[in-house]
Amino acid sequence: MPKVTLSSNNALVIPPDLLAHLGIGPGGVVSVELEAGGALVLRGAGDASRCAAPPKEAVESPAPVRSHPKDDGATLKEAIARKNLQTRMQFIKGVGPKLTELLEKRGVATVEDALYLLPHRYEDRRELTPVARLKPGFSAVFSGKVLSADIAATKGGRRFFEALVADDSGSITLKWFNANPTFMKRVWKAGRTGVFVGEVTQFGFQREVHHPDVEWLAEGKDIQDILDADPVNFGRIVPVYPLTEGLSQKVMRRVMKEVVDGFLGSLQELIPTPILKPLLLPGLRQSVRELHLPPPEAGLDDLNQGRTPAHRAIAFDEFFFWELGLALKKRGVTLEEGIAFQVTHRYTKQLAKMLPFELTGAQRRVLSEIKADMMAPHPMHRLVQGDVGSGKTLVALMAALIAVENGYQVAIMAPTEILAEQHWHTIHRFCKELGVETALITAGMKGKAKSEAMGRVASGSAQIVIGTHAVIQDKVEFARLGLGVIDEQHRFGVLQRGILKKKGANPDILVMTATPIPRTLAMTLFGDLSLSVIDELPPGRTPVETRIAFESRRPQVYAAIREEVRQGRQAYVIYPLVEESEKSDLKAASQMAEHLSQAVFPDLRIGLLHGRMAPDEKEAVMGAFKARELDVLVSTTVIEVGIDVPNATVMVIEHAERFGLSQLHQLRGRVGRGSARSRCILLTAGKFSDDGEKRLRVMESTNDGFRIAEADLEIRGPGDFLGIRQSGMPDFRVANILRDGGILEQARQAAFGLLEQDPELSAVGHGPLKEELLRRWGQRLELALIG
Repeated sequence: MPKVTLSSNNALVIPPDLLAHLGIGPGGVVSVELEAGGALVLRGAGDASRCAAPPKEAVESPAPVRSHPKDDGATLKEAIARKNLQTRMQFIKGVGPKLTELLEKRGVATVEDALYLLPHRYEDRRELTPVARLKPGFSAVFSGKVLSADIAATKGGRRFFEALVADDSGSITLKWFNANPTFMKRVWKAGRTGVFVGEVTQFGFQREVHHPDVEWLAEGKDIQDILDADPVNFGRIVPVYPLTEGLSQKVMRRVMKEVVDGFLGSLQELIPTPILKPLLLPGLRQSVRELHLPPPEAGLDDLNQGRTPAHRAIAFDEFFFWELGLALKKRGVTLEEGIAFQVTHRYTKQLAKMLPFELTGAQRRVLSEIKADMMAPHPMHRLVQGDVGSGKTLVALMAALIAVENGYQVAIMAPTEILAEQHWHTIHRFCKELGVETALITAGMKGKAKSEAMGRVASGSAQIVIGTHAVIQDKVEFARLGLGVIDEQHRFGVLQRGILKKKGANPDILVMTATPIPRTLAMTLFGDLSLSVIDELPPGRTPVETRIAFESRRPQVYAAIREEVRQGRQAYVIYPLVEESEKSDLKAASQMAEHLSQAVFPDLRIGLLHGRMAPDEKEAVMGAFKARELDVLVSTTVIEVGIDVPNATVMVIEHAERFGLSQLHQLRGRVGRGSARSRCILLTAGKFSDDGEKRLRVMESTNDGFRIAEADLEIRGPGDFLGIRQSGMPDFRVANILRDGGILEQARQAAFGLLEQDPELSAVGHGPLKEELLRRWGQRLELALIG
């Protein structure tokens, strides 16, 4: 007798002769019961059949499999549900090869993909709107009779097809551009009545609907017949899905309804009820159904703004599993055996004496937190956030020297060669006096210099190694890595941290960022890290006064520079490019340095700094500026981070609208580093977008890096805020860290709370939770070995 088995990937394997006996073909349904005696009962189109013996040959069935309510075999039930969710779309009723291809283009290959491809907006089609009440800016459903329809043309000669439609209350114009006129004339005949759907626009005094959908009234039928015949598209709030070319909303709605009706039961309710109940959140299945098929009482505005209980529930589900992964990762780190460093102060006390200033209270507090972590027997994983100029590099150097005092090496990783070089110059200067060996490794280094540096790292003679991502390449080997420092963490992902960690035996990891990261984003990206904030600027620093100046005010801007220099101060002039390109109308730094020195400030000393200069040239120019041998430094964004000249009191940023908010804030941080009044002038031609103007207005209004980061995140969204290449940002289908910050906080508390009660997720009922976590985020968070 044939037997049904589960394969290693949870596929239900059914012999072909048994499928035939049950009368099941592609798209059919198999119902599964597990009897008290342990026999598996299959029900298809034919009678029930018991299976006991394995067949010699079997095939994997594409048919959806439904578990019977009496099924008490939890593992089998979960496997069946998982198998159902992986059903390919080609097996859904009414989905042929062409539609399968279109759906795959849209990212919908399986039933699970379809369930989670949620509408991006909704239209209210619960009732017809009289033509007279159609409002511009709103999508509506209305009926009417075609009064006229023909080809028309604009004053410029552009041809289009136009129809005039009316009901008892009034008339409205419908228009199509690039339509086939022969086909349109044949379909759109005067006297025909239909139901129309589209967005109403206003052109002058005339209301119009462009490219509306239409359902024509058949002879002997009335409008209500049309509405009753298509309940998926009329008489309710209808979903509007993201599409791809060749795919219509009508087809998409039909397919989605088929999937929801047939497969919703396969979604598993994995988050424990005691967590969801106090938050008043509906279950996952109910939420998914309500977003695809909104109930009659649903609020249109709440649906369109993503604020329904169903939206919140799915956002919570996504955040919960991500935070659970971060919590597990953090717990895994604390369980690992690390290096228990001893703090001997051999180098750190000497460094403190060399400094021309006292450490701030915030720096001392953060250093205490770092020291406590380094002395603990498990690896440190700490994120240090601090605004521009708060002294993070010095804190990192102090931590590095603790590792060196203990005979370990330190790797300091920066996102760009320029930043790596600047760190090296700063750290090398101090370390030379302390007798600590440093090495610089970047991707730009070639031949003998690079192999010599790598040799010193491998032998252990280079105690502090500074570089770009080149530091984590396979060829770079450390003799005894004890601490990894990652600067500008938001440009590196979780995986890069993992690679750096593997360069030693569970080294401590210290992560720094000068870009203030809003709390919601920090929780999303760095939930596995402990957080320190350097929230105090060194004494004597003054807030920078920031003003927007339009091109017409350029003479006054130059006068402000001259006045500062007359008082013995210095100035920066920042340009976005090094040399002018054919495609750009931006003034180039090299050309403008020449222009300023010859035509504007012939009596002043002008210097030029850009990214294409050799490291020693850059160092010479920065040294000359710091030594007051230059009055004005013309620069690209090379000076964004790292250069410290307290005597520089004015910065002019050309084409300021072209820069991002965080970058503007970083640049502005180069002035205001002394006690004298400092200014930042944002020079612009005034041709900017709404977002461009918003950015500049925010810069005028505040010096608070965290307020600026929040505004930047609101304007650009998480992806752009972090940079397109950010590999640490999770891909959420529904959750939005801007809109759903409160839900993220709840999910984090719930996830970390659950792990406190069940650290290994080994309690009854938590096994599926752990499996789903590994499936969703295991690879991304490197969780496979935890627990």
